[in-house]
This record gives sequence, C-alpha cells and structure tokens, in this order.
Amino acid sequence: MERRLSFSRYQSRRRFLAEAGAAALAFASAPALADTTVELPLPSGPRERPITTAFPQKGALILQRTRPPLLETPIDVFDQSVFTPNDRFYVRWHWALIPTEVKVEDFKLGVRGHVDRMLSLSLDDILALPRVDLVAVNQCSGNSRGYFQPRVPGGEWSHGAMGNARWTGVRLKDVLDRAGVKAGAVQVRFDGMDEPVVAEAPDFMKSLDIDHARDGEVMIAYAMNGEQLPLLNGFPLRLVVPGWYSTYWVKMLNDIEVLDQPDTNYWTKTAYTIPDTPHASIRPGQTGVKFVPINRMVPRSLITNIKSGDTLRAGAPTLARGIAFGGDSGVARVDFSSDGGKSWQEAQLGRDEGKYSFRQWQISFTPSAGDERVLMVRCTSSGGETQPDTPNWNPSGFMRNVIERTAVVVA
Repeated sequence: MERRLSFSRYQSRRRFLAEAGAAALAFASAPALADTTVELPLPSGPRERPITTAFPQKGALILQRTRPPLLETPIDVFDQSVFTPNDRFYVRWHWALIPTEVKVEDFKLGVRGHVDRMLSLSLDDILALPRVDLVAVNQCSGNSRGYFQPRVPGGEWSHGAMGNARWTGVRLKDVLDRAGVKAGAVQVRFDGMDEPVVAEAPDFMKSLDIDHARDGEVMIAYAMNGEQLPLLNGFPLRLVVPGWYSTYWVKMLNDIEVLDQPDTNYWTKTAYTIPDTPHASIRPGQTGVKFVPINRMVPRSLITNIKSGDTLRAGAPTLARGIAFGGDSGVARVDFSSDGGKSWQEAQLGRDEGKYSFRQWQISFTPSAGDERVLMVRCTSSGGETQPDTPNWNPSGFMRNVIERTAVVVA
C-alpha cells in the first residue's frame, strides 16, 4: 500500500506533524455526542448503548465512557475483514489526562535505568532502525466483562474491546541493544504520556520480564494497517506485545526503564492480576487464592454474520462465518455446532495472517425447525488449547473465552 511508504526512513517530519496536529485539534474540540444507539445482548442492563462518531480519526463506535474514553468496536465490523479498520478500532484509556497535541519535532523516547547508555531517541532515530511488520490481536483484559455472572465492576464491554491490525515499527530488542542492557537486568518498565487525574493516583506503567522484552517479537509500533497510529490508539508510539493482553501495550510510549529488581508499581503488582487457577476462575467470594499478573491471551471465536434473535429459514442452506484467534498461538481448527453442542463440524479456515492474528472461518449448514436453535463455535489453538464450555469467573471480569452461544429462531 502506498501509505505504508510514508513510514520508511524517508518519512517527512513536516507531514508527520501536520497529520498529528489535525487529530489534536479534533480531539480537543469534539463533544462525545451519540448519533444513535445499539442494544447489546448482555445478561443485565443497561443494554442500550450510544453509538458515537464524535471522536477524532474514529468512525461509528459504541460509547462506553467519555472520560477516560472507552469506545467499543461493533461486532459487525469483525465480519467485514480479518483486519479491524483504524477508524473502528476500539479505544481504552486508564486516565482522562491524555495529551491532545504531540509536537513531533520535540518528541523523545527515553531509555534509562540498568543500561550502559541512556538514550533520548527522536522519531527520526526510531524510523532509522530496521523496520518490522507483525499482525496481532490487541484485546482488553476485560473484553466481554458484561457477560460475567454475578456481575463485576468495570467497563461492561460486549465482545468488541479488541481488534486486529498489521503493526509496523521496530523491535524493542534493537532499542534495548542500542542502550546496552547490563548484566543483572530483571524487567523492563514502560510509561506513556497519559497522566493521573489527581497527584496521588499511580502513574500507569507496565513491565515485562527482560527475556520477554528482548524476544525479538515485542515491538515499538508507529503505524497500524499501513497508516499512522491514530491519536487515541497511541500516537506517536505504542508498545506491541503479541499474544498478551493489551494492558501491556502501553500507548503514547515515551519512557523505557530497565530494572535490576522486580517492578512493584501498582499496575503491575496489584492491578491486572488473575487467580492462579485453571482458566483464571474462582467461585464468587472465594478467599485464600494466589493471584498473579495477567499475561498471555487464550483462544476465542465468534460468529459475526448471525446475531442472537435472528430468524433463519428452515431447510435453506445457510452460511455461518466469523473470526477466531488462538491467544498466544495460532488457530489449529474451528468447529461449529448448529444444535447447541450436540454435534460439531469442522469449519473452513481463511487465510493465515500469522499466529497472533484473527483467522476467518466459515461453514454452510441447513437449519431445521427441530433444531435446538443455538449456534456455537469453538477454537482450538495450535498449542492444543480449546475453548471451555463453561464460563470462568473472577472479581475483575478478565479473560472470558467460553464457547459463546447464539440463540436463533428457525422458521
């Protein structure tokens, strides 16, 4: 794509700044007004949510919250392509103080801590490093939290707090090697340009173990889907941690610190932790459970062209299709059931864009009036992990990956 050429080492800083400035003005002035509404199939209310187009560089998204912005991708977007368009890509921030302007010529990425050389890298310096591309799903830890029963606090997302993109940038390993990681390094901590709303609140930072940070796959991205990162998705730089939940994908990245001891900051040690149990699941009210930081994603799959409550024609060949991903590994197979899980058939898989990507699937079936009228789809990853048939539960509403059920009417 021609746009992708603009991110080569010949990128014009003036053009980069002009595009950023346009986004900044829109973000500073756009009211979060609802154009229409959508009803989500959640077990409890509120089910009706506004659809907004009022945010910069963004099309129609489900408005979950305005400050900080939480914008969800409608499920029909996933039916259109294996890649989620930038303007329909979900948005999730922790703090409301997000820069509304980024002066590209002044921007610096700092690298410090347990290193031989402290670095202050301009965007030109980043663009001069070897370029890499990787397709990967970015998914909020609390995606589908709205389906947890009993209900838990937090953003009551449906299934759209995720997206799939081709990320373009540089290897984190190349940046760390340029700084020279000293012996004894334990973790690498990442900080962005967003700020807490009150001075006493903890700055949002996340850490990765040193070997993970230097595995050659973790990236510092400056583009997604062949275009500049949207402001709300982390312009000018964001971390990409393929196969891991998006809490680690720090946006507006401007500080990297190599640590010689484990990180104890709130967002790593206390927040975003899960029960150290199968499927990160416990009983409501259960105590005495060890919690660990959330980490790798697990397999998921969704039907995208048929929704709950749809009417299907009895005896007519019907196409079901959707998306699947293997979590931290590829998709080995997708199975489909049109009778509530009594029988399963293997679906046809679409093009493989890489082990961290969405994979499209489809299958033809003929519904009959005697069917249970519940459609189900399950993914098995190349690592041998299959979606469970019972939902997990934890107090944060993290890591839902149960086989989803789509109830339809056959007439």
